[in-house]
Amino acid sequence: MQNETTKIAILVAISTLIFLLMPIFLLLYIRSYNRHKKNHVLEKQNMQQKFEAEMLQARVEVQDQTMQSIATELHDNVGQLLSLTTLTLNSVNLSDEVKAKKKIENSLQLVNKSIKELRELAKLLHGEQLVENGLGHAIDQEISWLSKSGAYELQVNNTLSESDYTSPDKDLIILRLLQEIINNMIKHAQATQIQIDAYLATNVLHLKVKENGVGFNPDEIKARKSGMGLNSIYKRIEMINGKLILNSAPGKGTSISIEIPYP
Repeated sequence: MQNETTKIAILVAISTLIFLLMPIFLLLYIRSYNRHKKNHVLEKQNMQQKFEAEMLQARVEVQDQTMQSIATELHDNVGQLLSLTTLTLNSVNLSDEVKAKKKIENSLQLVNKSIKELRELAKLLHGEQLVENGLGHAIDQEISWLSKSGAYELQVNNTLSESDYTSPDKDLIILRLLQEIINNMIKHAQATQIQIDAYLATNVLHLKVKENGVGFNPDEIKARKSGMGLNSIYKRIEMINGKLILNSAPGKGTSISIEIPYP
């Protein structure tokens, strides 16, 4: 009987202890859950802040690149057109009516062409030809600047202009990625041929750039963690859940393939 009483006492004691400890464990669990929840919220806020900061940086860089393109266009294209107009008008001999009329007509054509070029530049200044009109149109504009240099044989397949899909945040970063890639090629590749493909397939945006330049060793660049803007490119692709495939070798050119969930 005493053994039974002892067992009952022990069971009561254990039950009491469990009953007393349960609220403590519950409080500790709630505290731990709230701490993790708070950390998760802070982490999301930090990620959002980083994304917004990166978006702002990309926007500034796109605008800066656009302004550089406009400055080049004003100097190399519009400036030359106006200089040619001035030369043509200065050479007009009013005593030779036929030749004078022809030169004045040519001058008017040059002026009209200059006005058309200035209108296109004005649209750029107002952002009408950046990502607001769609990524495909913005890519066409970048390729247009590249084409006007006359330094490259271009092969372009851009079907994004035919798509109605847009993703303003992603579009801005993708445009900046293309600008960085083109700038790297201009500075380092010594290429003569460039192929650019941009298209959508099964909700994935594909951007491929290939050139026949001097090439490089990708592993060596990664090991140095610097050079050619690759770190910036990788970081931005990671931000929009994309994937980059880079193939290059000394003397064999470079190809870059980017895949991004879209829109």
